[in-house]
Formats: sequence, structure tokens, C-alpha cells
Amino acid sequence: MMKILGLDLGTNSIGWALIEKDDFSGRILKSGTRIIPMDSATLGDFANGNTKSQTAERTAKRTARKLRERFLLRRERLHRLLHLMGFLPIHYEEKIGWDLENDPKHYGTFFDGQEPKIAWKKNQEGRYEFVFQESFNEMLEEFKKLHPLLVCDNKKIPYDWTIYYLRQKALSQPISKEELSWIILNFNQKRGYNQKRDEVLVTSDNKKEEFLCLTVSSVEADDGSKDKNIWYNICFENSDIVYRRKSKYPLDWVGRKRNLIITTKLDEKGNPKYKKDGTLDYSVKSPSDDDWALLKIKTEQDLKSSKQTVGQYIYTSLLSNPTEKIRGGLVRTIEREFYKDEIEQILKTQEVFHPELRSRDLYELCINDLYRNNESHRNNIAKNNFTYLILEDVLFYQRPLKSKKSLVDNCPYERHQGVDKETGEICSYPVKCIAKSNPYFQEYRVWKFLSDLRIIANTKEVE
Repeated sequence: MMKILGLDLGTNSIGWALIEKDDFSGRILKSGTRIIPMDSATLGDFANGNTKSQTAERTAKRTARKLRERFLLRRERLHRLLHLMGFLPIHYEEKIGWDLENDPKHYGTFFDGQEPKIAWKKNQEGRYEFVFQESFNEMLEEFKKLHPLLVCDNKKIPYDWTIYYLRQKALSQPISKEELSWIILNFNQKRGYNQKRDEVLVTSDNKKEEFLCLTVSSVEADDGSKDKNIWYNICFENSDIVYRRKSKYPLDWVGRKRNLIITTKLDEKGNPKYKKDGTLDYSVKSPSDDDWALLKIKTEQDLKSSKQTVGQYIYTSLLSNPTEKIRGGLVRTIEREFYKDEIEQILKTQEVFHPELRSRDLYELCINDLYRNNESHRNNIAKNNFTYLILEDVLFYQRPLKSKKSLVDNCPYERHQGVDKETGEICSYPVKCIAKSNPYFQEYRVWKFLSDLRIIANTKEVE
């Protein structure tokens, strides 16, 4: 008997039936349907070509849940690691469970309803105070030299900027254990973008794209436009580029900085092309907020040209321009390698000042706690150090892809013989089919097609 699975794929439902059939008869074993609940508005959007459905929305929410769970798991492992090293602040450590035998649920995690900030703690009066006040005062002195009006009359800059000051300080000077813990836990939140596929910006040989940030010098309206929207010619400081843009409302851009993508056409030799009037043949566009790929490349170019780490780049920019927006403005989505390179430099520098980061006994104690039941992995990383453990095994760990070899069908024409390890008997086992994308299979298809060709008639007379 042969079993056949039939599927009826609809817009918001899937019907199925399992049929048993031979050469003479057949019968339905089971059947049913899976309905995806959709309201009339969603169905109407789907009929109009909007492919975003409720399944996509559920997928996005499930992805967010998985990312959050992985973040909490990394944080738990960092807590256990930093606790054994003695790097966590006391007020922070008291809110975490360390009794593995009696309370394994909260081992390395916060107690229910208690999640303190590592940089803030309550004083005797019940008010929150900043823990790293000494480092904040050091940063404040640097701002006083460059921007005295910003901090005069007991004015203060945000305490959160201290993390960027510590990130640039840790590259050359010693910082406290608690400050290093703050930096490590901060990198757990902001790890950068991990490129999984060959996602490259599509460019051609006959054009060149540049990402510039220019200051607007003047905005001139084109009064001759008959459209409701007015065209504006926007000029920039220290540049001959003119950006032409349409808008319903007046553009109050003078003195502001704009991110631009300049596309210049090139000739066959790679030189810029010019129009008949002698002007350069180029086009200008301003990337939108959702065009994150182009903004990502621009941010990475700025980091490479500055020859600084991410923390240094942010702190230097804040020193020169304290009104600069950090998240979503100064630093957009960038590759994970930039963050990984920075924290690696920080840990290698702090190894000199903190003997705990060089202790082999402490390292063995930490890996035994993290991998109690995984002896093979303990042996694999036993010869490494804390820098490797924090970077590769906790912060930036990426699990290998699961093997899907079991989904490949067995070849119906070939079986191999071998000896069973348990019984010692000679047995046969199946061989997996070759993948369709394999070059050998593609070559076989070509030869098979040629061998299937038949010459019906060498010549044919037509009246």
C-alpha cells in the first residue's frame, strides 16, 4: 500500500488528507484543516497584494522573545563568571541568587521583582546615588576644559556618559573591577549586527557611491514650479553639491547637518562623467530612517576613518559636540566585529592591572562552574584564558547550525555493507542521495539529457 499526503493551500487555511492507495483501491486514513485566524481587513490587504500577514507578525514577536531569552541567558552566565572573580558591586550582587542547591531557579539571576542598576544604588536616606562618582568627576573635568559654560553654576552632564569615558580610559589606564563589570555587562546589551548571509550593497562598475555628512549653507525655493509641492535647491558648506528636493512645507535646514548619498557616474576607464554643460554627472539622495543598510555602511566608514574604537568614537564626538545624539544618530547598526575588537582590547589591557584575569586556578574554577556536566567542552577551552572565555564563549557565542542531513532521502538503488559494532554481524545500511545543487548531479543531468536525445529522421522531404 502506498500512502499519499494531499495538501490544499489557501490564503488563511491549509487542508490536508492522508490517503492509502494501491493498484486496485484506496481509502482516506485521516483528514483535517488548519485555519489561520484572519479578520476581514487582513484578508482584504492580502487580496490587494500586501503579503504581510498575521503569521509574519507572530514570527516577529517570537523572534523578539528568543532574542530576549538569549540575552538573559548570557547575562546569567556573566553574573556567575563575574561573581567567582569578585568583580560585581555589593549592592548588585545581593539581589542575585547564589544558592545552587536550595534555589537553583535564581542561581545567577535576579530574585523575582528585584533588578538593580549596576551603576546606581540606594543610600541610607533611600535615595539613589551614582556608584562611579570618581570617574564621573574625572570626565567632568575634561568637559570643563572644552565647554566651561556647559558645566558652570553646578550644571552637570548626564551620568550615563560615564560608560563611554570608562570605555576609552580602559584602553590605556587601570579601572576598578566594578567598572570593568559595568563595561562587560554593557556589551551584552549592545553587541552589533552579525552578518549571516552574503548581504552586500548592490553596486555596479559604472557608478561610485559616497556617504557624506554636510552642513546646509542655503536653501533656495524654485518659484517657477507649477506643482503644489515646491522644489528647493539646497547648497552645502565647502562643497559644490546641490541637492534638489520637493516639499510641501518650507525647509528650515540652514546650519543643520544632513546625511547624503552621492552617486557619481563613471566612464569605461573609471573616471567621473561630465554633462554637456561641463558639470559633474551625479545624483544626490538622503537615506531614510528605514534604509538601515546604507546608514550602517556610513557609520562603519566613519569609524574606520577615525581609527578609534566605538567607545572612543562616541566619547570624542561628545567632547566636541555635547548636543550630539548617540543612539540612532551618532552610531547606527554596525558590524559585531567593531564591538568585539573593542572589548578584546579592553580585556587585554586590564589583564596587566588585575591579576584575577591571569589566574589559572580562578579560570579553572569558572569553567567548572559554567560547564558542570560538559566535560568535553571544559577540556577544549582549558588552555584558553578569560579574554577568550568572555568573548567567544559568553558575549559573542554563536551556536553552530544544526545538521539537517536526516532530511535527505535514502538512495533506493544502493546500499553499503558494514559490521555492526554491538553484535559484530555484517549488515547493510542505506546511502544518502546526492543534493541537487551538487556539481556531480548537475553534470549527470546534462549527460542524461544528451543520452535521451533520439534522432528520428536524418532527412525529411517536404512537398
